[in-house]
Amino acid sequence: MLVLLRIFIAIIVLASSLSLHAAGEKPNVGYYGFEPDIITNYVSNKRRIGFVRITAELMVEDVQNVPAVEHHAPLLRDAMIDILIRQPEQKVKSMTGREEIRILILEKLKELMKKETGQPVIKDLIFTKYLYS
Repeated sequence: MLVLLRIFIAIIVLASSLSLHAAGEKPNVGYYGFEPDIITNYVSNKRRIGFVRITAELMVEDVQNVPAVEHHAPLLRDAMIDILIRQPEQKVKSMTGREEIRILILEKLKELMKKETGQPVIKDLIFTKYLYS
């Protein structure tokens, strides 16, 4: 009975210290911006080639992971371009299509970072510039 009481007290102390630690933690997100802008063509229905130019910022779960994202930036940039060139014109030019593309790229980048570093690292993707023609 005394052993159970000690275990119960230990669990209460541990739980309270974890909740205090969790409550005191503030998110320490970081950002990584791709330089220069990403410019590529896309599938166009017209006789001319369409292009899209984006400026993208990655929200990283922890600022300490920004160097890892920077190290893998060429791989991430290539994946973004690969997804963009496969998109049809109507998707590139619509607001809902733009959001679908953003989510598609975000999931691919998370997958690549998980494969390379063992954790997804990337929290979100933000297009700060999105131009098409």
